[in-house]
Amino acid sequence: MYITPKSGLFLAGSCITAIAAVGSIFELSSGQPDFGVPTTAIILALSIPLTGIFFFAAVKDTKANIK
Repeated sequence: MYITPKSGLFLAGSCITAIAAVGSIFELSSGQPDFGVPTTAIILALSIPLTGIFFFAAVKDTKANIK
């Protein structure tokens, strides 16, 4: 098994931020987001790049541990 606790945490962070992005898109498309449009838009704007960064970090860490 090549996954380490660190890469697992990165992968979990990627999943959580991806879920936040999808939720934000649905909230914004509903017209009345629970947290308001500016806050939901900020969550969306932050979660999209964080998803990619966390996923890339998880893959990089896993590749570094292949022997």
